[in-house]
Amino acid sequence: MKTYTLNIAGLKRELPIIKLSYDLSIASFVILGDTEIVRKTAPMIAKKLPDVDFIVTAEAKGIPLAYEISRVLNLNEYIVARKSIKAYMEAPIEVDVDSITTNGSQKLYLNSIDAQKIKGKRVALVDDVISTGQSLKALETLVEKAGANVVAKAAILAEGEAKDRKDIIFLEALPVF
Repeated sequence: MKTYTLNIAGLKRELPIIKLSYDLSIASFVILGDTEIVRKTAPMIAKKLPDVDFIVTAEAKGIPLAYEISRVLNLNEYIVARKSIKAYMEAPIEVDVDSITTNGSQKLYLNSIDAQKIKGKRVALVDDVISTGQSLKALETLVEKAGANVVAKAAILAEGEAKDRKDIIFLEALPVF
């Protein structure tokens, strides 16, 4: 199996190169279960963020990073936009999302209780990787529907052309193949 060597935050990871389509392969970066990389990168991202009231992420791979950044910033809560409606949700807000790593169209949902918490607040959107920006844009639309003010968009890695964006915070660039 082909791999890509990623050096980040003093750590080295061998990422498997995964074919997504005929002419596109990516280095698969998965932070779920990798407490070391989350623990090392979260403070680095936190230092680059402006003052925020909440960290918001989309289910699922951004969750450990959102937790750790929130902990580093001494925030008592963070918000997770879900990929399906859960029984506990009351009057959820929803948006459509298309992602490079997920087949077909999906939706993101924000519980009305969480929407009330972030209304009028400064939020940072956080994910593991920003690639095409479609997932990030959907999350931004969702929190803006809730009345939040997005003051930062951040990820550990910016993949492909995302590295050239001026509106995101990231630690390292990740090529596409």
